[in-house]
Amino acid sequence: MIKLLSVAAILFYLINELFSGINISPIISVICFMIVMITLFRVNKFVRVIGGTFLILGFIMLLRGDAGWQDILFSFGPMLNLLTLFALVPLLALPIKLGNYSENIQGFISRRVKSSTSLYSLTSGISYFFSIFMNLATLPMTYFSVRPAADAFPLQDKERFMSRAITHGFSMPLMWAPVTPIVGIVIDMTGVKWGELLPYVLPLSVMGLLLDWYTGGFRKRRNRPSYRTSTAANETAAAIEGMEGKAGAGKLSHILLAILAFNIVISFLEHWLSLSFLIVVSLLVIPFAFIWCLLLGRTGDFKNGLVNHYQHHLMKMKDQFFIFLSAGFFISAIEFSHTDHLVNEWITAFKDTIGIEIFVLLIPLIPLTLAFIGLHPAVALALLAGTLDPHSLDVSPYILTVSMLAGAVSAFLMGPYNATIGLMSTIVKTSSFKVSNWNFTFTFSFLALTVIYLMILQILV
Repeated sequence: MIKLLSVAAILFYLINELFSGINISPIISVICFMIVMITLFRVNKFVRVIGGTFLILGFIMLLRGDAGWQDILFSFGPMLNLLTLFALVPLLALPIKLGNYSENIQGFISRRVKSSTSLYSLTSGISYFFSIFMNLATLPMTYFSVRPAADAFPLQDKERFMSRAITHGFSMPLMWAPVTPIVGIVIDMTGVKWGELLPYVLPLSVMGLLLDWYTGGFRKRRNRPSYRTSTAANETAAAIEGMEGKAGAGKLSHILLAILAFNIVISFLEHWLSLSFLIVVSLLVIPFAFIWCLLLGRTGDFKNGLVNHYQHHLMKMKDQFFIFLSAGFFISAIEFSHTDHLVNEWITAFKDTIGIEIFVLLIPLIPLTLAFIGLHPAVALALLAGTLDPHSLDVSPYILTVSMLAGAVSAFLMGPYNATIGLMSTIVKTSSFKVSNWNFTFTFSFLALTVIYLMILQILV
């Protein structure tokens, strides 16, 4: 039932966005209400508390705003744009899995990597590379591709080494990658174009990756472990290299070309279509993945993967559907009761008191702080979007965008309850709080870098 309702909500939402003459928003709201009610007692306790808090506060604000039962019912539906993206983006991992690219990565590493420093940088770089396209599928893909190579080095804690390299590299493209929900939220909020945003966020993203390479490897090069030429390691490397030959780098170039093509098409469609950025990305996912599989000659496997995705992935998303639809209801209640105007007045007064320069520097701390009470960065940014109006605050939308996205990235790096840390903790078989703690030094180094970058932007823009 949940799977059917989820698919129905996504399909009706896309139809409603594509065809302006059709208004099926009431139907979408009813379906979203049914999903929330059905999943209420099927999600874990922590998610139920967070989502339930959103629902209760939303009901209170609507009732105080003299809302009728129709107003309450039709307040369900916001945040469905993010859920659509969450549901469809994992399909981009299908051609990468079907193309056996992970084996090529192992062959590439066996030939090129001779020190733990270069292994760390390469792991972080691969994670960055995959994150542009694959989102959360990056974590297991990178780990299981690179982890065998780590056994060839006398590292003190291999799981910590892998976790830090993968999560740091994974988080940096989240400031600009089109498949990232937080990018779509901020673009919708500030009204900037994705192509216009890139010159502001891409430099910080690359500097964050370089910072990771320094803090994670190069500053320790004096004490780096040398390559362990054990018999087992040599046999593994020889076996992989024998299987792959010199095709590793060549096949990896397929992914690079796919990423470039995907981003170019999105930039073109965003410019020519009067659709939101999130809709453009969502609509492109399935045809793009299918064409890639077609070029690989694996269309049959793609269809099977699509069926498997419906059967299993949507059911796993019940927690996300509950908490995001509850947060969307809360956002609707804020707007209906005009509470957003009140909050915006408070924020404006606070900004005037401390000054615009300091205010912008403090914004990244908001998503990071909210992450420790269980709010996903996308939810945190969506809540902020209703109260942080760049025009009324007299803030450059580009600077505000960079500030919010950098804060969201720091939340992905350290938030113990988000999917990034949760999935990584499952992969390395340790607690999410320990994985979060491993990222402490880099996260605050990145925040310091962000502060410096924002100060420079305020001078230049």
